[in-house]
This record gives sequence, C-alpha cells and structure tokens, in this order.
Amino acid sequence: MPWELLLALDPGSEQPIFLQIARAIAGDVRRGRLRPGAVLPGSRALARTLGVHRNTVLAAYRELAAEGWIEHLAARGTFVSSDLPDPAPRRFARGASPRTAVPARLGFDLDGPTPEPLPPPAFPRGTLVLTGGVPDVRLAPAALLARAYRRALRAESGSALGYGDPRGHERLRAAIAAMVSSVRGLAAGPEAVLVTRGSQQAIDLCARALVSPGDVVAVEELGYRPAWEALRLAGARLVPLPVDDAGLRVDALEALAAHERVRLLYATPHHQYPTTAVLAPGRRLSLLSLAKAKRIAILEDDYDHEFHYDGRPVLPMASADDAGVVVYVGTLSKILAPGLRIGFVVAPPPLVERLATIRGFVDRQGDRAVERAVAELLEDGDVQRHARRARRIYAARRDALAEALRRELGAAISFVPPAGGMALWARVDGDVDVDAWAERALARGVAFYPGRRFAFDGRRRPFARLGFAALSEDELGEAVRRMAAALRG
Repeated sequence: MPWELLLALDPGSEQPIFLQIARAIAGDVRRGRLRPGAVLPGSRALARTLGVHRNTVLAAYRELAAEGWIEHLAARGTFVSSDLPDPAPRRFARGASPRTAVPARLGFDLDGPTPEPLPPPAFPRGTLVLTGGVPDVRLAPAALLARAYRRALRAESGSALGYGDPRGHERLRAAIAAMVSSVRGLAAGPEAVLVTRGSQQAIDLCARALVSPGDVVAVEELGYRPAWEALRLAGARLVPLPVDDAGLRVDALEALAAHERVRLLYATPHHQYPTTAVLAPGRRLSLLSLAKAKRIAILEDDYDHEFHYDGRPVLPMASADDAGVVVYVGTLSKILAPGLRIGFVVAPPPLVERLATIRGFVDRQGDRAVERAVAELLEDGDVQRHARRARRIYAARRDALAEALRRELGAAISFVPPAGGMALWARVDGDVDVDAWAERALARGVAFYPGRRFAFDGRRRPFARLGFAALSEDELGEAVRRMAAALRG
C-alpha cells in the first residue's frame, strides 16, 4: 500500500490544478523522488490527500499516461512507468519551478577530519568470517527471547512502548546489578547501573561525560579503534601506551602522568583487545594505586567477561576499586546477540546520573520492550544457561581452530591459545606480508584482520586476529584451509 503522496499546489495560480498535479508528479519522477515501478495512490486516495475532486486527479493521471510517465495495470493499480520518456521537460512542464534531488554537495564547510569508518558489517556471501570476537547468532535463544518480547509488549498496560527512564528499564538494571555482583565481584545496586544501546554507546556517553577538549586520554597502542574515535570526538588528545604479554605497561602510564595531566585511561584488562593478554595482578594493583594518586579515571571495557575456559576466571579491576576511579563498561551482546544492542555502565551513582542526563539529550532512552524481555531471561536463568552452553561450544571451537592452524599453517604462524575470549592472536612469520595475505584470503572466501588494523599508528604489525566463536568447527577447518591456500598464492 503506497504512502500518501504530498504535492505542492497553488490554488491561486492561473494554471489548472490538474496540470499542477501532473507537473509535480513528472518533476518528482525526474529528480528521483518517484522511481520507475513505484506504486502511486489511487485517484480517490490522492484526491482526499490533496483536497481536490477525484475528476481532477483522473485528468492529471490521463495527462501523465499520455506523456508516458505512468501506466495503469488492470486490477493492480497505477505505477510510475518502467519505460520512461526522455527526461527533458515536456510540453506541460513549461514554466514549472526547477526542482532538484537532495544536493550531491554541501553548501557549507565540514570542519575537522572525518573519523575513519567502521569495518564493513558484511562480506560477500559465502565468506567465512574470522574478523573479530563476535558470537554465533545461530546459537542465540531466539524463541525464548521472542516469547519474552511478546510478554513485554503486553505487560504493564503497554508502558514498554512509551517513554521511560534514560538509565534503562528498572528490571534490567536490577538484573544486571545482580549479575555483576554475583559473577564479576562488583557490589553494585541498580542505582549504579545505566543500560545503553551496546557498549559503544556506553563508551561514547562516558567520553562525553568525562572528557573536555584537549584532555589527555591514554589508550593501548594496540586496541579498539571505535573507542578511540568516540574519545577523539569528545575532544580527547590520545596518547598510546605499549602493551606486552602481561597487558598494558603501567610504567608507561606512570611516566606519562609524571609530566602530563592524564584525565582518563581506556583499557581492556580482562582480555586485552586485540592481543587477548590478561593484565598481570601486580600491574592491576599498581594501576589502581596510580589512578587513585593521580585522580585518573579508568574506563574499563570488559567486553567478553563470560567466556573464560582455562584456570580460574579473573575478576574486573572494578571489583577491587575502593577509590571510585573505575568506570566499568560491559555488554550482553557477546552472551546473546549483537543486534539486541544491550550494553551497560556500572559506576558511582553521581556519574550514572550525569550519563543519564546526557543520554536523555542524545538518545532519550533505550528500547524498553527489549530491555524488559532481556530482564525476564536474566531473572529466569535463561541467559545464564545459554552462557554456560555457549562457553562449552566456544572452548571446543577455540581448540579446533588451534589444531587446524597448527596442521595447515604451523610454519607460518605461532600463537598461545587464549585462556578466554572469542578470538586468537597469532604472530605471523616475518617473511609473510600479512596484509597481502589477508587480501588474497578474502578473494578465496575467508576474512581475517591483520595487525595493522589494531595499531594506533596504522603501521604494519606481523600479527593476525582470528575470531573463532561465530563459526562451527567444520567451518573453522575450511577457513584455515582457505587461508593456507591463499598463503601459497
């Protein structure tokens, strides 16, 4: 069913209304507002919309059909012709005001550089994607979520479809507080939780709340570019710090703080992104002590906490923070599915209130129906059961990827299987151009990212990041075989 078609008419014009309608529709076809094959309103419907007699619209349609702009198909309706005439102005368009499509160029200046765009969300059909630590959406409890969503829409007299608290649905904030208190060691209540549309919005809101133009913000030199750009957009002056097998080099931060006022540190201590290194215990203590002494805010991005396979799980730094310096960002996207866009911030209530105020201006609120549905799954234990199942599957996939890499590419790469997370960080032999290898691999139907993509300076790095969670064990084996074939050229 077509939308109402609004046209600009001038009742005071000497030109008949039916010709004004015909000129307007033909002009909209020329400028691309109406595309070939587009369905047009029926004569009665258009007459009601424009406030004219139906015969006036019929006269306009006859004129347009005679010129070849539209066609009427019996029992189907009226459509813009798929075989259009010469787009030059015709007889009845003489004297019409020029009308153009949306301008291709700006009439004003865009100051400052445009941020580097995010990687493409999709690859050619059939590509086996190893590009990142994303979950397998095929495992998501879609049926449970659908039922919970329907209940959410019916509940509370439809309030899930209205405006609500910018901090997020009260039940989801309570459920997240219970979760982080139980399994992540944060003694948090609902008042310390803000629900966001994914962790990226959480990072953006924190950047807006904490950073002023010119502030020094420290980041890991191998890291998460979308977070860097969110901080830059808030005006931060980013300074990269080195990372090694034990995570962030805290001594480098200490040296920076000795001669610069560092406003904030953005870090991924649980599984350093992208290297998967776990921040060593001694460094954690040193970092918390330094942040307390220098009043540095730590933005801790714990993006895949649920997935730890070997040894004892490591608690977030926020669980040991007694000085109120850590702002903790988490997500349910890795547990459930990225498309749900559920992230969260756990922080002292004064910051949560500021974040909620800012969120009210830029986004108003999240999707209350989705938030209530996810809260129900958390309350009923469905999310927890799904996480345990996914953890077993992803551990097996990690092992399958490691075995396939050793078998097919043992001479070209070296790695230590990560104790957790959803991706593997591999060093590539120095004789291999990893960037060219990635391009050849994509041509063979497998996508992975070379180390350059995660480097703050954009220079080549002899590494590759290989995500294993989103593919089955058989798919991982085929992906590595394609990588091996691409390496051979």
